[in-house]
Amino acid sequence: MTNTSDMPTIKTPLAERFRGFYPVIVDVETGGFNAATDALLEIAAVTVEMDDQGLLRPHKQFFHNVDPFEGANMEKAALEFTGIDPDNPLRAAIPEDEALTDIFKGIRKGLKDNKCNRAILVGHNAAFDLNFLTAAVARADIKRNPFHPFSCFDTASLAGLAYGQTVLAKACAAAHIEFNGEDAHSAIYDANKTAELFCGIVNRWQDLGGWPI
Repeated sequence: MTNTSDMPTIKTPLAERFRGFYPVIVDVETGGFNAATDALLEIAAVTVEMDDQGLLRPHKQFFHNVDPFEGANMEKAALEFTGIDPDNPLRAAIPEDEALTDIFKGIRKGLKDNKCNRAILVGHNAAFDLNFLTAAVARADIKRNPFHPFSCFDTASLAGLAYGQTVLAKACAAAHIEFNGEDAHSAIYDANKTAELFCGIVNRWQDLGGWPI
């Protein structure tokens, strides 16, 4: 009888491509710039999948409006910029812990399906999103955060290299990705556009012979 514990783990192409990491595009909308004090108001995540040709494409998306945590700061300028009214009952906002638990459930399924070891956050100016995500995880006292604690892929840097543009709207235009400025600064819209941009850059690199090697 074969001892399955001695059998090598067969990685999926996606796991091979990113050294066991599972890219997840994340975007947050907030009440300011300070992750420790300012409210998390929206969070969206988009997973990716790889087709038979080794090309990436957006896969599943997750989104929640989030109730500001108790004592959260919300800057007027930030709310005017995003157009978010935290008191609007039509937002159907839920607490941070519920939002994160639901999104992490979907991400963990993707990790398992793709035989990846850990999720890695992809974002446009990714450190901002990672800082707010990490702060929310700590407040919610979530013990099993699927994301790497400090590594990330930043599409602002990648787009600067690939297209000479670092602003999301301009990078999308350079990549021939449709972008509606009126829909921007919504977490789900920006996450989807960032996912398209990330997949496009990775696929372009492969077309140029950069992977596999």
